[in-house]
Amino acid sequence: EFTGRVCPAPCEGSCVLGINNPAVTIKNIEQAIVDNGFEKGWIKPYKVEYRTGKKVAIVGSGPAGLAAADELNKLGYKVTVFEREDRIGGLLMYGIPNMKLGKDIVQRRVKLLADSGIEFITNVDVGKDVHTKQLKVDFDALVFTTGATRARDLPIEGRDALGVHLAMQYLTKNTKSILNTGNADTSELSAKGKDVIVIGGGDTGTDCIGTAIRQGAKSIVNFELMGKPSIERPENNPWPLWPLIYRVDYGHAEAKEVFGDDPRQYNLMTKSFIKDDEGNLTGLKTINVGFVDGNLVEINGTERNWDSQLALLSMGFVSPEHYISEDSNIDIDDRGNYLAEYGNYSTSQSGVFAAGDCRRGQSLVVWAINEGRSAAQKV
Repeated sequence: EFTGRVCPAPCEGSCVLGINNPAVTIKNIEQAIVDNGFEKGWIKPYKVEYRTGKKVAIVGSGPAGLAAADELNKLGYKVTVFEREDRIGGLLMYGIPNMKLGKDIVQRRVKLLADSGIEFITNVDVGKDVHTKQLKVDFDALVFTTGATRARDLPIEGRDALGVHLAMQYLTKNTKSILNTGNADTSELSAKGKDVIVIGGGDTGTDCIGTAIRQGAKSIVNFELMGKPSIERPENNPWPLWPLIYRVDYGHAEAKEVFGDDPRQYNLMTKSFIKDDEGNLTGLKTINVGFVDGNLVEINGTERNWDSQLALLSMGFVSPEHYISEDSNIDIDDRGNYLAEYGNYSTSQSGVFAAGDCRRGQSLVVWAINEGRSAAQKV
C-alpha cells in the first residue's frame, strides 16, 4: 500500500516489456492487490506464537522502522518504536501530502502492527528526551531508522528573507493542520494568494506544487537546474536503466490545468533572494545555465527577476541529523550517514544497528522497506 502509491517504480523502467512497449504497470497492480486484500479482510494482525524474552528498540517510524518492527515482532521479539513526532509514520505521515498518500492508509498499517504486539511511543526524541545510553540498558538491541532528514539548503544572498522555507517544513505544517483541524494551514507558510516558487524537482517538489494549488496560490513556478528531458530514452540511457525521460506528475498536470502552463522552468540557477526593508521575500534573481564538457556554465545576459512571496527549497537531503549519532557515539561515513555495511547493518557500537536512508542516504521507499527487513534479520 506504500510502494503502490509513492514509489516511482524503477521496476517498471527495468521491465523486459519496456524494451519496445509500455512496461507492465507493476505499481498499479501492487496497489490493487493490497487494497483488495484489505477490502476482503484477508490482511489481519500477525499472531506471534512464541516470545524470546528479548527486547528491541527502533528509533524512527518511517518505512524502514515499520518494516524492521514488523519482522522482529514476527520473530518473537518485544519491539518498541520511538518517534519524535506526534504521529507514527515518519515521511509517510508528514513528508507526503494526503492527496498522494491518505493518512488513513498509514494509520491502517500502524494499527495492524500495534494489534500484532508492537508498542509505539510518540513525542519522544531519542538523543534529547531520552539518551541511547539508557536505551542500551533497557533493550537488548537498538535499530536506528531515523531517515535522512537534514535538507540541502541554498546559502545564497537573501536566504534569511521571511518567506524562504525548506519544503519539508512546509509540507509537514500543512499536513499537521489538516489532521488537527480539518483545514489547510493558514500560517505564514501558507501559499494562499502568493506567487510561489519551488526550487528543485523530484517528488517533493511536485508535492509542494500540489499543496500550494490546494492552498490557493496566486501563481506557481518550479525551477529546475537541469535541462528539459527528452520524450524518448536518449542513446546513453538504455534499458534497463531508469529512463531519464520527460514526465508529467500530478502536480505539474494540476498546475497546467489551473494556471494554463506546466510550472517547470529549466536550466535556471537562483542567484539571490530579494527582500524588502522589513525582510520579507519579494522575489528571486536567476540566471540561465548550460553544461559544457559536464561543467555548469552561467549564460551572460540571461539574468531575470521573478516575483515571489513564498520560496520552497526542495533540493533533496544530505544526511541524517547527527545528534543521535553523537549521543550514541557511532561512526559516520564520509557522506555523513551512519556507518554500517550494507547487508550487515551493524554500527561501530555493539548491539546498535542502522537501516534505511540514515545508513544509505536519501533513497526510495522500497529500499527503506528492504533495509528494515534485512536489518531485522541481522539483529
